[in-house]
Amino acid sequence: MPLILTDAQADLLRAEKKYLTDLYATLSELKSPPAELDALQDAIVRLEELFLIVIVGEFNAGKSALVNALLGAKVLQEGAIPTTTRVTLVKYGDTVRETVSPDDLAIITYPLDLLSEMNIVDTPGTNAVIRRHEELTRDFIPRSDLVLFVTSADRPFTESERQFMEHIREWGKKIVIVVNKRDLLDDEKAFEDVRRFVESNATQLLNVTPELFFVSAKREVSDGKFTGGMNALNAYIRTWLDQTARLRVKFTTPLGVADQILKRAEANSEHEQEQLAQDIETADHVEREVTTYEKDIRNELEPRIAEVDNLLYKLEARGMDFFDQNIRLTKIMDLARGDKFRAMFEQQVLAGVPQEIDNRTRAVVDWLVEKDLREWQNILTYLQRRRVPSDALVGELTTSFDMRRQALLAATTESAQTVVSTYDAEKESREIGKQVENAVLLTGIAEAGAVGIGAIVVSAVTVAALDVTGILLAGVLAVVGLFVIPYKRQQAKENFKVKIQDLRARLGNVLRAQFNSEADRTITRMKEGVAPYVRFVKGERERIAEVEEKLSDARKGLQTLQEQVERMFV
Repeated sequence: MPLILTDAQADLLRAEKKYLTDLYATLSELKSPPAELDALQDAIVRLEELFLIVIVGEFNAGKSALVNALLGAKVLQEGAIPTTTRVTLVKYGDTVRETVSPDDLAIITYPLDLLSEMNIVDTPGTNAVIRRHEELTRDFIPRSDLVLFVTSADRPFTESERQFMEHIREWGKKIVIVVNKRDLLDDEKAFEDVRRFVESNATQLLNVTPELFFVSAKREVSDGKFTGGMNALNAYIRTWLDQTARLRVKFTTPLGVADQILKRAEANSEHEQEQLAQDIETADHVEREVTTYEKDIRNELEPRIAEVDNLLYKLEARGMDFFDQNIRLTKIMDLARGDKFRAMFEQQVLAGVPQEIDNRTRAVVDWLVEKDLREWQNILTYLQRRRVPSDALVGELTTSFDMRRQALLAATTESAQTVVSTYDAEKESREIGKQVENAVLLTGIAEAGAVGIGAIVVSAVTVAALDVTGILLAGVLAVVGLFVIPYKRQQAKENFKVKIQDLRARLGNVLRAQFNSEADRTITRMKEGVAPYVRFVKGERERIAEVEEKLSDARKGLQTLQEQVERMFV
């Protein structure tokens, strides 16, 4: 009997179809499991198909006999041994015919009026030994409008049946429990014991008290007439086949499928959000570590360079004192002898300076290298604490999101591990020191040949001292007098001060530029090391926010349709 719809019902059907189609597109975009997408697609198709009853239960529970009893004809084979060897769809046809589809689904057509109102699916058993048959049975559950759960009075509610009922419950399907072979229960006490046992366990599992029928499928049908429990079960199913009831079921069944699939998508999104919260914390912590490191480097670098600068201040002061003590009329002969003046200058002004400058510069280099290594060790230690060992994932529900995040976190951790394990502090110090020395030489502060920054600086200072005393000597020897010597001494000091200040400024600029460049290189390496993971986290944060918005809209749309169906079929 085809469904006859009013205009309002037809509009609601179109709205439901559009919603389900849009939801399918959304969930496809969100990479929902293919099985769930297939179930949703099938729900859309079944909106206008016949009422579908699925019969499930263990083999030998009498499922085939129950189908024959409901149809009033021997459509399915019965026997003492399991007779339904594959999932079987029973539907209306002008002739009796059985075919098997490529996916091993048996299809039986039979010319019965009742089959023009509904289709029935018989299954091999919840404990089917052929995996494909079990999969087919499970595939039909989301499509069903009503599930008749058949258990045998002599083996009621077995463990395999309980497990399968859990699967049905996940889809929110209407379940009617049929205890077959009622005639095996000898007395009322045995009957009550089985009834209480089945009802109690099913209620505990389903959180609702299910409809429960006791039948003897073979014995309670005679000449097409029902007696006993079969009569009550048939009346119950007929009520479900009422036009209004059928419409309610046909409208609510696809929405129930959508609801279950949406719940799984929401649960998956919630799981990803929980995992991402940890990733955000990890990424933020690592970025804060690098930012703090960068700030510390900038703040601590200047005072350390200032220590080198301070040596030149002291050198300048000693030079000034040297000129005061030696540019005198009484020292005129020493001034005339350049080699002696140079020796005096080196002894009184420059003694120990090269080593001090080299030590200070090396201290800055060692500090930079040590701080670099320590920061990598800090990052590595933190990442190792946050990384989930691969064996910890065994047995847990893992998604492609989990695998991607673990792979990136592992790669980032291994990258940091490689840096730490291969870090040669001595080699790094030598290379940085050489780069600084070359940079100083490139400024033209002193001629090539001096080895070490201290030697380069001393060479430049000596040249400056000889330059100013050479100018002074020419003037002093030309005019020797009481007033000329102080003037020339002052002139020499001013010229020397200018040259030393220029030297100090140029050296400071070179050291700052070189050490800042090295710090930049280190910081860049750190940022690049964690960049893939940080990019993943930021990208996933945006993606999950979009997913949540889409799922929220889908949930609101579903609730609206459920309310409309409820109002229409009160």
